[in-house]
Amino acid sequence: MMRKIRTGDEVLITSGRNKGQQGVVRSNLAERDRVVVEGVNIVKKHIKRGQARQAGIIEVEAPLHVSNVMLICPICKKPSRVGIRSNSEGANERFCKACDAVIPRPSA
Repeated sequence: MMRKIRTGDEVLITSGRNKGQQGVVRSNLAERDRVVVEGVNIVKKHIKRGQARQAGIIEVEAPLHVSNVMLICPICKKPSRVGIRSNSEGANERFCKACDAVIPRPSA
């Protein structure tokens, strides 16, 4: 199954505490329908002391549900919905529903 949001895509956060922020998708947790976006949804995590690390409080990026992000089309530079259709070779491709352009695979 083809994913509409992929690692390396630029997205806009549409709801929640980080609404309106933009960032690049760092990782895609497809089995849980979540994405981790660079610099967005920062939470504090308490860690125990390990063999090679010190105990303390660190800040990490928490995953967001994929329904709370919207792809920013690289062609028209607007947040838009994404559709999937098959091209002339029979392979699936993503397209922007605002400008109907094919969204290229991210270079990440």
